Amino acid sequence: MGAHPHGWWILLHLVLFVFWLGGDLGVYASSRYVLKSGLPFEARSTALSIMSVLDLGPKICLVLILPSGVTLMAVEPHGAGLLNVWTASATWVFAGFWLWLTVRDHHHPGKHPWVRKLDWSLRVGLTAVLLGLGVYTLVVTEPFGVTTNPLWLGAKVILYATAIACGLAIRLTLRPFGAAFGELARAGTGGKVEDSLKRAVDGCVPYVLGIWTCVLSAAALGVFKPYADL
Repeated sequence: MGAHPHGWWILLHLVLFVFWLGGDLGVYASSRYVLKSGLPFEARSTALSIMSVLDLGPKICLVLILPSGVTLMAVEPHGAGLLNVWTASATWVFAGFWLWLTVRDHHHPGKHPWVRKLDWSLRVGLTAVLLGLGVYTLVVTEPFGVTTNPLWLGAKVILYATAIACGLAIRLTLRPFGAAFGELARAGTGGKVEDSLKRAVDGCVPYVLGIWTCVLSAAALGVFKPYADL
């Protein structure tokens, strides 16, 4: 007897969660070596390259968590008429375009400014929409016709939106990093350049912790589904 398709979608959702969190931990560990002023520039540059390679995994997972989650909801809509195969398919098409923007910007940063601008606008808009949907799901008795008291789902959507917002904050905080690392390559280590590098990288730590908290909390909500009437 074959496995139920729902199980495969759950597995995909879990794999994305594991790679998102695991990849982020690898990026953080690599960043510590980028900041080590006692290492030669070549070693720090290698750590930065490893950091960049590892960073693509969480970026992909952040994007694909959305359509995989919508698909899971469409498989078991619990009364929500708008959740169906067409909704799930449209979300996958949207995510495919978003993923293309994400990967292109990752491999060619700054080459096509419109790609980053469009990706930025998409993330800001999506964050606002998801926060609205999450709050609506929390405050309405049967949101979108769902009859199972999906408070956990509303909170999970808000956490996902918050994780996207934390990623945007990381981008803003890292803006001085490129110029500082370029100065390190040109002139070598020094108090001013090391301070700039540390300020840019360590300034991201609160947002990184925010993402980890959101991802772990969302996973817990998905597993335990508190207050759900299932």
